Amino acid sequence: MHKLGKVLVAVLAVGVFAGTAYGYSTVSSLDGITREDVIESPEPGEQPADGSLDILLVGRDSRTDEHGNPLPPEMLRELRVGANGDDLTDTLIVLRIPNGQKAVKAFSIPRDSWVSEPGTKDKTKINGIFGHAKFASASQQREAGKTDKAEIDKVAISAARKATLKAVEDLTGVKIDHFAEVNLQSFYDISKAVGGVEVCLKRDTKDVKSGANFKAGRQTIQGADALAFVRQREDLPRSDLDRVRRQQVFLAGLAKKTLSGGTLANPARVSELIDAVKRSVVLDGSWDLFDFVRQMQGVTGGGIAFETIPVVNPDYRYNPRQPTATAVQVDPAQVRAFAASLIGVQPATPQAPAGPTVDVLNASGKDGLAARVSNLLGEKGFGKGETKNADAVRRTSTVRYSDAAERGAEVARLLGGLTAQRDDSVPAGHIEVVLGQVYKGPGSSSGGGGAAGQGDQPITPDGEGCID
Repeated sequence: MHKLGKVLVAVLAVGVFAGTAYGYSTVSSLDGITREDVIESPEPGEQPADGSLDILLVGRDSRTDEHGNPLPPEMLRELRVGANGDDLTDTLIVLRIPNGQKAVKAFSIPRDSWVSEPGTKDKTKINGIFGHAKFASASQQREAGKTDKAEIDKVAISAARKATLKAVEDLTGVKIDHFAEVNLQSFYDISKAVGGVEVCLKRDTKDVKSGANFKAGRQTIQGADALAFVRQREDLPRSDLDRVRRQQVFLAGLAKKTLSGGTLANPARVSELIDAVKRSVVLDGSWDLFDFVRQMQGVTGGGIAFETIPVVNPDYRYNPRQPTATAVQVDPAQVRAFAASLIGVQPATPQAPAGPTVDVLNASGKDGLAARVSNLLGEKGFGKGETKNADAVRRTSTVRYSDAAERGAEVARLLGGLTAQRDDSVPAGHIEVVLGQVYKGPGSSSGGGGAAGQGDQPITPDGEGCID
């Protein structure tokens, strides 16, 4: 890599790449890093099936260190967090490193994404899968007669990591090759080790829950302020989606700072960084660090780009009996297509049986909406019919059919639960979709990021823009 040091994997665990001047001896100094057998070891010489090396970065809202020991009270006070933390995964980022390319693609999965829970018929927020799996494993072990709490916790956390990884694979269609986990202390320690990370905000903002209190403009943050920055979700226009954006900005800034000559040429800084990683990072047991460094030759730090998966509805009400309970609705087919597009391949998504032709009318006034929805339905196996603007703008959306009631209902469901109705004016063998101004279903977002209808530009280490 460009200036890629053998502290590479350390910083990669927080989404960043460091420089090369220190040789393999620096990789050797990471031998004490905590390992977990989350992923089965690949066969010797086996190449990624999709043409990419894929790494899952998990950030846990954990009040323990990498060995499962509770953080001391003084550290919790410094981090501005309480003693009782949930087993949640508040950061989920997939790094895609295409074979033979000098660029790294990274995408975030919002913590409240509403997904299928592995091994069940249930749906839940993706950040809760870790805790669910941990609790289930611990209960099973106790029922089997185990009493050693440390051993129970160790096995339960391993099961939780595997369940989280499986949920990410199911949603994205990406086969994860390696796993890295950081905790609350990681942002604190690593940001201090590099001497702080520069970020830029458009306005003053404050959030009591996270401890965030930042002024507008460019500023360098580290320690507790860095943790507050990546945890803030209150007083942000798009709540969790803007928190994801902040995490990406922080990681891009960390990449830029780590790759700077001042950091790489300072042995004390490098040593602090390595120590910070060894205190707070967990890697999968099959990760050969020396081999990974050889694979990464030629990838430049400036080539890292952070995006967010497409979102159907950021305020999805998943429980009619609890109107205030919301999640981030996502469409797996749309997410898989987005993830595959980052490395230029077609997603391996299941296709629906050949179905009726779907004509899509855009009555929303939003450019390109009909074409995007038509393409998504085509990926589901429906015939792609006419796409055009409706004669007049309307507020609501509907699905119409004459002789295709069952498939019409399926289209309505795929598009986020639209109203479906019989209309004899629709030609036989056709389904007509009319998209109104309030449509927030699949295809409403023009890109792979942000709330429905709002595409964010990728975050890169060289970016100069400010965020909310």
